Parts: sequence; structure tokens; C-alpha cells
Amino acid sequence: MGESGIGPIQQADVSTIRFKNGAEVRGYDPEQYFQPKHLSFMNRFAQFAVVAAREAVKMAAVKWTPELQDSTAIVTGSCIGGRGSDEAGYRELFTYNRNRVHPLTIPLSMENAGASHISIEFGIQGPTFTISTACSSASHAIGQAFWMVRSGAASMAITGGSEAPMFYGGLKAWEAMRVVSSDTCRPFSADRSGMILGEGGAMLVLEPLETALARGVQPIAEIVGFGMSSDAFHIIQPKQTGPEKAMRSALRDARLDPKDIGYINAHGTATSANDQVEARAIHAVFGERAGTLPVSSTKSMHGHTLGASGAIEAVATVLALRDGVLPPTANYSKPDPACALYVIPNVARKQVVEFALSNSFAFGGLNAVLAFRAYRS
Repeated sequence: MGESGIGPIQQADVSTIRFKNGAEVRGYDPEQYFQPKHLSFMNRFAQFAVVAAREAVKMAAVKWTPELQDSTAIVTGSCIGGRGSDEAGYRELFTYNRNRVHPLTIPLSMENAGASHISIEFGIQGPTFTISTACSSASHAIGQAFWMVRSGAASMAITGGSEAPMFYGGLKAWEAMRVVSSDTCRPFSADRSGMILGEGGAMLVLEPLETALARGVQPIAEIVGFGMSSDAFHIIQPKQTGPEKAMRSALRDARLDPKDIGYINAHGTATSANDQVEARAIHAVFGERAGTLPVSSTKSMHGHTLGASGAIEAVATVLALRDGVLPPTANYSKPDPACALYVIPNVARKQVVEFALSNSFAFGGLNAVLAFRAYRS
């Protein structure tokens, strides 16, 4: 365990792009999952959303009834949606001087397409919407879905995020930001050189514990808290107080003390500023325990999947709780004194913990933190 999925980008011509590597979903064949008539309406990111939702619903052994379809919510997160479909249309207009774009460009590109296709897939007629808060999108979506189920506003929720950013214009935009590594992703390492883009999707089924048990389903874990905040500082530069406040809010919502947390799945993008700020925020919340509290960034393996990252990392966190195996930070080479954390290096660690946090911090200073508890029957 702990193998990195980062490799040469295959979906786009990167000959004129400074970085060449990404974390793609390799070997994915859309026609194994969808009929051609449906694919014409679905951008790659929406396909990922539906495939992940199917897997989640199957694992949860959901038995759909008209009442459940009417009261289930769908809350998804996506940062860029189907922007690759927009780019294809722009190429027709501005490169080939054609007068028309694909007639389905709008439904292909809209950020809510994933949520809408999940609704159509399962006949769900309850509250359905998409949150777009850059790299915190999926965590905000899961948190909102959690609060809806906890409050009784929805009897069940399908929630998570998906993203497909491997198209030329998007890659060039990230190149211009100068935050993408030329080789690989090394979060919290002294020689880190930036993030690596990834793609994919992950979905969770949330429902009251007693409902799952009554159906004979074994929960993976329990979601127990959600916190969010805004830095109110800078559109791209992070500030310690925002992530710190979000973590404290998640703990308060879960009625937990910092000493209860046994693992943190960090945002950990491997950029110089982000990792230092997150490390300082963890120290501010956990004090002396920050030096012994296991922390890892799974972006070192699946890349930074932008609006989907919070969902993929939430799944990594709950599986860690279920299996008693904490994921590592791959590619970690040497500690950075400015990131004085107990980073799990390179190899997964067998360790049973009860509570964990999953951090998501986004451009725009928007922060979302989820708190999970291991389920013990």
C-alpha cells in the first residue's frame, strides 16, 4: 500500500506544457459503464460522479422505494465541472472559425451535471444541488449533506465530488500559476516542488445509523462533525487562522476534544505556502500533540483532484478507520522544519484509531473539515 498513481499525462498533448505528469484514471472505458446515447450527454467528470454513486449505493445495499426517492438528497462538489467541453467548443469557434458549437455544450459543461445525472440514474426527487468552492467543494458538499441528514431535512444523502481537469487549456492555466511540480508530489517534504493534478470521483451514502443497521448494513464509519470558515485574507494566499478555525469548528460540532483525534488526512498539496500554513494551524489546534499525531496527505498518490479531493480523501479516511491502516505520504524524502508534523512516510501504517479529521482548504480562503469516527459493531 502507498503506491503513487502519478505518471505521464495521456489525455492531452503536454509537449508545450512545463509539467508532464498527472494522476489520471487509467484504463477507464466509458462504454463499459454507459450506453453511447447516454454518453453524448455526459462529460467525463459527470461519468465519474455516476460510477462512484453506483458503487456507493451498491455497497450500502440501498433498496429504493418511492418514499426514499422522494426524501433523499444529492449534494455534490465540483470546481471546474465540464469545462473541457467548453474548451472544445471554443476551439471550434476560434481555431477553426466555425460558426457553431456542439448543441449539448451547456449540459455537458455545467457543474451540476454530476448531481443531475445521479438523480436521473436512481429516480431521486429530493433536494439536489452542487457546491463549487474550489478545492473544498466536495468537503463542503459532504458537510452540508451530513447536516441535512442529521437535522431530518433528508432521510438519506448521496454526496461527494468528481473532477476531470486533464484538458489542454486547463493544464495551461495551472502552468501559469506556477504551483505544479515538474516531477511528483511530495507533501510536507523539505524538497517539495508543488502539486500534481489528478482526476476522479468519490461518493458516500449518508443515513442515520439506526436506519442502516435496521437494513442489515455494516457502516464503514460514522461522520460526526463538520466545520468551515473563510480566511477573509487573500484570494490565493492561505492564512493560518482560517484552517485553524475550521478544525476547531469541526471538533466542536462533533463534541470532541483535540486529544480525541488519532489521525489527520491533511489537505497537503505540496506547495510551499500551503503545507507550512496547514502545519502551523495543526500545531495551533493540537498543541504539543501535533508532533506525535499521525498526519498524511494522500494527494501524494491520487494527485490534487481539485473539487473532488475532499470526497476522495474522506473515503481514504473512513477506510483507514475501518481497516486500522493509516495511509502514507508517498514520495516523502526529508522533513521540513517549517512543517514539524508527524508525517507517515511512504508506507502505510497499521494503527487503530477512533477519530480522524479530513482537511480541505481552497483558493479564496474557503476551508472545510470533516470529522469521522470508526464504527465498531
